[in-house]
Amino acid sequence: MPTVRISSAVCSPNVKYVRWKVHEDWVTQLNYYDSIQVVISASIHEPTALVIGCTTGTTNVEQKMKEIRGIKKHGKVRKWHQESFGLSQRRVEGDQTVFQVHKGVKAFSFCKRNNLLLTGGMDRIIRIWNPYVPGKPTGMLKSHLAPVFYLHISAEEKRIFSMSTDNTVKIWDLENHNCLFTAFPKASGIQGELTACHYLSNIRALCVATDSVSLLHLRMRTRPESHQVVSHKEPVVCCRYNKTFGHVVSCSEGSVIKVWDFETGMLVSEFIGAHGNAEITCLTFDSNERRLVTGGRDGCLRIWNYNNGHCLKTLTQDEKNNEICDCTYVEVYQNKYIIAVGWDRRINMYFDSPHDFHHFWKPQPHWSDDLIRGHKDDVLCVVQCPPSLLATSSYDGEIIIWNMISGHIYCKLNIPVLSHHSEDPEDRSISHLTFLKTRAIKFESTSASLISNGPQGSVIFWSLFSGAQLVTSFIPSRRKSRISSIVVTTEDTCAYVADHLGYVYTYDIKDYALEGPEQEPPKNVKFWRAHVNAITSLELIEKEKALLSASVDCTVRLWSMDGEYIGTFGQSDLWDVFTSASWKHPMVPYEILMDPQSMPVHQVLAGDVSAFQIDHVEEDNIIQEKSSTKAEQTSDLNNLIEDPPTDLEIEKEINMQAPQKSRLPQEQNKISHRPFNPEWPNVYLTLKCHEVANIPPIGRKPDLSIIGTNLLKSNFNEKSN
Repeated sequence: MPTVRISSAVCSPNVKYVRWKVHEDWVTQLNYYDSIQVVISASIHEPTALVIGCTTGTTNVEQKMKEIRGIKKHGKVRKWHQESFGLSQRRVEGDQTVFQVHKGVKAFSFCKRNNLLLTGGMDRIIRIWNPYVPGKPTGMLKSHLAPVFYLHISAEEKRIFSMSTDNTVKIWDLENHNCLFTAFPKASGIQGELTACHYLSNIRALCVATDSVSLLHLRMRTRPESHQVVSHKEPVVCCRYNKTFGHVVSCSEGSVIKVWDFETGMLVSEFIGAHGNAEITCLTFDSNERRLVTGGRDGCLRIWNYNNGHCLKTLTQDEKNNEICDCTYVEVYQNKYIIAVGWDRRINMYFDSPHDFHHFWKPQPHWSDDLIRGHKDDVLCVVQCPPSLLATSSYDGEIIIWNMISGHIYCKLNIPVLSHHSEDPEDRSISHLTFLKTRAIKFESTSASLISNGPQGSVIFWSLFSGAQLVTSFIPSRRKSRISSIVVTTEDTCAYVADHLGYVYTYDIKDYALEGPEQEPPKNVKFWRAHVNAITSLELIEKEKALLSASVDCTVRLWSMDGEYIGTFGQSDLWDVFTSASWKHPMVPYEILMDPQSMPVHQVLAGDVSAFQIDHVEEDNIIQEKSSTKAEQTSDLNNLIEDPPTDLEIEKEINMQAPQKSRLPQEQNKISHRPFNPEWPNVYLTLKCHEVANIPPIGRKPDLSIIGTNLLKSNFNEKSN
């Protein structure tokens, strides 16, 4: 790669250049735009935060006339001007446009098509400018929590991409200036100090350089088609059934809570902005199911009267508002608590006191074991097994069983280290836990009493007593899709497992892993595809024999426990959950029917012909036995029919009905020796042709003495005539 020094370029007669003195501080970004033939530069110097200026020299006519007059009056001016051409010059006011921005500008982006200019800097505000009106911005985008480091306007996707120094990426709508998506560093996998960014429009990916180079691909969510029924406008993150009121409550990424009537699927109420602009991550009910508790990315828990959308309490953390991943409501010896877990890696317990009328609640002091021996990574899930067991799981694959009465750790479980040949060796996170409560109450039982999801789409059974250990694991999905939710029946006889491809698998676990490790997976009773995208929540409603599912495809659906499709919440025609005739079954959702991944897996389609190979000798024996049996049946039938038709009569009848060029019956009975297609499976090479009599069903001759006419005999005589 050739290198040209600036000092060498100055002395070269073939190079012309000019140095502009524009800013009074470091230049943070510089771009040349050929469409308007200007240079835009930015600096953290507030009076000259962003300057749009010419490239080669003044374009002002008056300024040129002044220079010409000066050259005529002073002959040495031209020579001095040529010698000082390499020194810094200042543009005239007419050759540049100066934008003054508070705390300067670290990044900018210009779009000629939309005539827009964006600036961002230390004050964490993205300003939208008309490039010809530097006095006041036309809009401001406020959401970043750190200085803005990178900006890009993508006119094709009508999106704005911004990145701050805390490695947070945000996507904005170019038209209405709404923040559409936020990619946090941990979720996007960006680690280290941010050095550079670049958007690649051809592959729709944001290239981020830190300690390593990362590609963040933009996946545009297609708008729902007219025939597609959706429950929310945004992906649904969780849903729950309230048996007290007969309601289904669902929450979406847009911080919208909707209440549906379970029996009909009708929308009862909804309220937006439950956690401001933050996404809702989890929900639960209190013990009486009269209040709703939600957790969000803003680090807060909120208690609602969800019938009217009134926020009763706000539960905050002591320090930073870390994201809440899961929450649950528990009772321990008549004491009621709300437990939340998340990115702070602690177990936050809030005492639910009906006599505390303060709007804001603080958590109880942390357990000593939690502070010293607790989780070392983000806690993703929390579940309770009455009366005193509590289980939590974290991103690093660790499960901790707690004694809620003493606050001490009962045992720890860890995901085994995956092989280095695995496609994703680092993903050991456990995001879902389910207790087998009928087994967990037997503290001395050796059977598996806890189920969790695991790496590579596995389902893991754990034994908690008589040696805490992994009992067995299996992979339900053929494509090893990650498991997102697991629910079991009250008696722990059946388990429903959902994955990221939208499939639901039903397993019989009544006698599974009762005596220790199992070599085979449990019996798969049934499976079906409930959604076209990842299922985020499953809930079993045993009393009504129904299954509730929610997905990131923006739908909440109701199914029978056998997988029969009842309907999607939000559809125009209502159902009666107690009348199967009103269900959508046997129909399936349109998008599932049309999705290519819904195609069944068949051995022939997959190219596995070996499963259909048949032993030649055994097949010949079977065919010969069937042929002899058929011949015996034919002879028995001939004995039952009086005066059977002669061969001449049958041949004459066939010739009258068959085309002239058709083969004779004798030729049809011969074994064909034509070569078969070698690409066909070998099973077809072993088939042989045998004579099969075209006869009516076997039966006794009816008694026709009353009529006095033999219909069979007369029928043949009529045809022969």
